[in-house]
Amino acid sequence: MTSIAAPLRPGAATVRPGIVHLALAVGGFAIGTTEFATMSLLPAMAADLGIDEPTAGHVISAYALGVVVGAPTIAVASARMSRRTLLIVLMTMFAIGNAASAIVPSYHAMLVARFLSGLPHGAYFGIASLVAASLVPPERRTRAVGRIMLGLTIATVVGVPVASLVGQFASWRWALGAVAILALATAALVAHFAPRDPANPTADPLRELNALRRSQVWLTLGTGAIGFGGLFAVYTYLASTLNEVTRVGPGFASIVFMVFGIGMTLGNLIVPRFADRALMPTAGALLLWSAVALALYPLAAHSPALVLIDVLAIGIGGALGTILQTRLMDVAGDAQALAAALNHSAFNVANAIGPMAGGLAIAAGFGLGSTGLVGAGLALGGLAIWAVSLAVARRG
Repeated sequence: MTSIAAPLRPGAATVRPGIVHLALAVGGFAIGTTEFATMSLLPAMAADLGIDEPTAGHVISAYALGVVVGAPTIAVASARMSRRTLLIVLMTMFAIGNAASAIVPSYHAMLVARFLSGLPHGAYFGIASLVAASLVPPERRTRAVGRIMLGLTIATVVGVPVASLVGQFASWRWALGAVAILALATAALVAHFAPRDPANPTADPLRELNALRRSQVWLTLGTGAIGFGGLFAVYTYLASTLNEVTRVGPGFASIVFMVFGIGMTLGNLIVPRFADRALMPTAGALLLWSAVALALYPLAAHSPALVLIDVLAIGIGGALGTILQTRLMDVAGDAQALAAALNHSAFNVANAIGPMAGGLAIAAGFGLGSTGLVGAGLALGGLAIWAVSLAVARRG
């Protein structure tokens, strides 16, 4: 079993892993900010573009589609590029997409710009995770991946509120423009600090497709696509639940969303330490943690104090992404780039499944709190796929 792609040797004596991880996390912060802040900027965006809010919501779908399409396509097409060069190209593409989003005059042009913005998302996190893990000993690689993901989780605590304020007091266009600047800053930091790994002219792009022939890759992706859907089932309707069930004002709701981001950040700081010692058991335990936290949500939603605690616990379950990213390094063989990038396609599938399932429960009359039970069911579904993966691995 391949544990990880080969370390990046050139210039290893002068490379400072912590600085490289920080540079890569800045890119994660930029991506997280634009992905989540777009939801809060939708009303202003709709008014400016002359469309209603449901129609404006299609720009979020366009971004997600870009992620799903871009992750495998870029990973295969760029097999012969050096990772450092690819990261710079991806962040430049991301900057161009967000800059275009900030200046387009029409709805249809915005759809194209958001699709282009989403293309580098999955490939960036996949390649950045491989680079981060290659700079540390194998027993610390999950923590290295977690540091990259910290940029994404901190964006939900800091980046999204700041972008929302910018959108409120200046313009949503300035918020997206700021993301473009962050992306260019990431490209510059990577160019300066990341190790200069050589390109591989003999690499076969089609070899990356070998990942799709490995059952463990599909089982790992399935664990994320289903198991992570529970978190999205609750998060998508959290604002409505706080308003109609918990009956708190917008100020307290903002605190709850911040606590959710804090939970995700804590998860990526704490959980990888256990995963580096026992990867698969930690993944199973975290799915069980999520199932319990989500099952308690319908009860906790009636109390402001309890909902804060429960949302924090649900956020901690978000560390599943980091663990599965490392798991894919183990099972992908020589198709590391494609498998790593597909992890984020899987989580965008979860972002589609969770809200859809939660919406069906609400439409059936079970109430907003039922999204927690739907989420618990999805987490248990992910746990079932995890159990199959573990059984297959033990037999193999």
